[in-house]
Amino acid sequence: MEISIKAGEIVGLLYDAFLKQYKNPNDPDTLKSLNRLCMRLVFCLYAEHAGIFGRCLMFHDYLEQFNTRYMHYALGLLFRVLDQREEERYIYLPSSLAAFPYVSGGLFADGDVAIPPFTDEIRDLLLNKASQGFDWSDISPTIFGAVFEATLNPETRRRKGMHYTSIENIHKVIDPLFLDGLNEELEKIKGLAAVRTRERRLKEFQEKLASLQFLDPAAGSGNFLTETYLCLRRLENQVLELLMKGQIAMAFDTVSPIKVGISQFHGMEINDFAVTVAKTASWIAENQMMRETENIVLMDLDFLPLKTSANIVEGNALRLDWNDVVGKEKLDYIMGTPPFVGYSLQSRSQKSDILPLYVDENNKTYNTAGKIYYVAGWYWKASEMIQGTAIRTALVSTNSITQGEQVAGVWKPLYDRFGIHIDFAHRTFVWDSEASAKAHVHCVIVGFSVVKNEKKKMLYSGGKESHVENINPYLVDGPNVFIDSRKTPLCDVPEMVYGNKPADGGFLFLDSKERMEVINREPEIAQYIRKIYGATEFINNKDRYCLWLVGVSPAIIRQSRFISDRIEKVKQFRLKSTKDATRKSAETPFLFQEIRHPNEEYIVVPRHSSENRKYIPFGFVKHDIIASDAVQIIPKATLYHYGVLVSYVHMAWVRAVCGRMKSVYRYSKDIVYNNFPWPNPTDEQKQKIEQTAQAILDARDLYPDASFADLYDDATMPLELRAEHQKNDRAVMEAYGFPVKGFSESDYVAELMKMYQGLVSQT
Repeated sequence: MEISIKAGEIVGLLYDAFLKQYKNPNDPDTLKSLNRLCMRLVFCLYAEHAGIFGRCLMFHDYLEQFNTRYMHYALGLLFRVLDQREEERYIYLPSSLAAFPYVSGGLFADGDVAIPPFTDEIRDLLLNKASQGFDWSDISPTIFGAVFEATLNPETRRRKGMHYTSIENIHKVIDPLFLDGLNEELEKIKGLAAVRTRERRLKEFQEKLASLQFLDPAAGSGNFLTETYLCLRRLENQVLELLMKGQIAMAFDTVSPIKVGISQFHGMEINDFAVTVAKTASWIAENQMMRETENIVLMDLDFLPLKTSANIVEGNALRLDWNDVVGKEKLDYIMGTPPFVGYSLQSRSQKSDILPLYVDENNKTYNTAGKIYYVAGWYWKASEMIQGTAIRTALVSTNSITQGEQVAGVWKPLYDRFGIHIDFAHRTFVWDSEASAKAHVHCVIVGFSVVKNEKKKMLYSGGKESHVENINPYLVDGPNVFIDSRKTPLCDVPEMVYGNKPADGGFLFLDSKERMEVINREPEIAQYIRKIYGATEFINNKDRYCLWLVGVSPAIIRQSRFISDRIEKVKQFRLKSTKDATRKSAETPFLFQEIRHPNEEYIVVPRHSSENRKYIPFGFVKHDIIASDAVQIIPKATLYHYGVLVSYVHMAWVRAVCGRMKSVYRYSKDIVYNNFPWPNPTDEQKQKIEQTAQAILDARDLYPDASFADLYDDATMPLELRAEHQKNDRAVMEAYGFPVKGFSESDYVAELMKMYQGLVSQT
């Protein structure tokens, strides 16, 4: 990994130095030419250290004989020679050029690479730092391909960081998809006692490896395909080692014993340069594995000229026919990490990619198609591709598609139209890159198919794995349910509503300092300045205030210079809005745009809360405190309702079905609250919940100086509060009829989903 990243840094230095020499450095053709130049240089640097050219530092020694002024001519001449068969070359070539082998493979075929004049800096970089000062032979093609693409990609260079997939994360996909099974199969063959049977089975296993076909429909620099190729070749080398038993491979004569080839790997990628990088990475991988095979079979194998390459097609995967890339009758596995783009961030072109895909049997677009993530397009195309086959698929996605309203929008059509089922899954984890500026993306991995799976389904979570009966689209061991948005509660409980929406440009709000200054100037308006809670203020006990002028006489409003000034600014802000409703509300600039304030005590539910809390802090608030739309509120709620909502059972439901912002909980009334299956307690059980709920509130009151952020931090949560929550948890579990011990969180969620199914069927 360190070698590969260092190699990427060297390429970056060469890139920057060459770019300064071009006459039009911002021209797209210039950048394309520079990318191809760097790619050819990488191959030459690798080839001279890996023995492909014949001897170490052959590329270095050829260029070193020219002074700086003529080096770009010498390099261009070398590129032409590398693309010529030896019998077709100029008969009087200098020996320093004639010694280079014919490469082929299209790498040096095009003459569209403009090589700018060298500088002394470029000469020193190339000869001393990149060639003589660095050994390229042990770079990882899986990592370096991605580093190389990121280094030469203007967008990632502007972001000053590379986002590419670690080998560890690639194995989270390919191991359960196929590699674990292949390793187990080889181990069983190794254990066979009968020599002839074992040899026959080893040869059959090698043929099987050579027959497998793989597709990455979002190939990028090909790291999934490259790593898979390396893994298959390592398995094949184990087979060859067992068959050879250290003997010289006389039986092979001039025929290569290698059967696994890079032509088994197929991909689609919209970026033309990434396609070329992927092919180059596959050649490096092929050479490295061939060297390992040579040490096993004790014979020299010909790497050049390049004969095959990974079959990666340039184009938009959501518009291509995947069967044109590789026929479904040949294909075994689909894998990869398609792009993560939220529906609100999708371009018009990306929307037009998705909408024609998500259609029902009557070719009518699903209602939810306009609000699903871009990655869903790959799930649809894969589900369509695997129909009537044994193809298995595993894709990496943003965790959002297994949460909240995305689940019904993305997955229900796939289950209804294609009959897919999930074979294994990794629940939310951080998808780190191996880059200097790491990109942290919260992801899931979903492996699915339509063919019957005889094996137990595997669910991975927090570094642990478990065998489960079923994995539903929420990645929970439970029934396949799709929790749709509901406007009213499924059970007979008080309605939850949004807090009051200001749409004011911030002009109806005051901080503590502003409030004191205003009251000192105009003490008569103090009664119209009310405390307000959003999620941040509520959880962190921060003081914030607002002008609350509901029912206030116009005469009072006009008499206050401060109020008059603020509402005029609100009016101007609203008039400039592009939304009709906001412009309309400019007629009443002294009021919040939407008012839903109760005249009684109510429960506050933060819309966003840290995932690190076992319990989301809900709380009762007096009616004289205003709630903004950063929270949701439940008027008419009782201690019983509060006790159930702050229980571990409800929190398990929240964690399973709520949306997320990255990993932060996003509590939705229409998805989480309105669909929550409430218990049917006896009077005694209900009374017990009320008692434990009050005990939680009393335990909080013991620490009046502590915020909810303090009280519900797992490291600082007071013992009294933790104990009362645990008592409340047990009371709620008993009301549901759930066992207090022996149930995991996923068990509670599975039972709740069964209850949800029953309630929905009744309604």
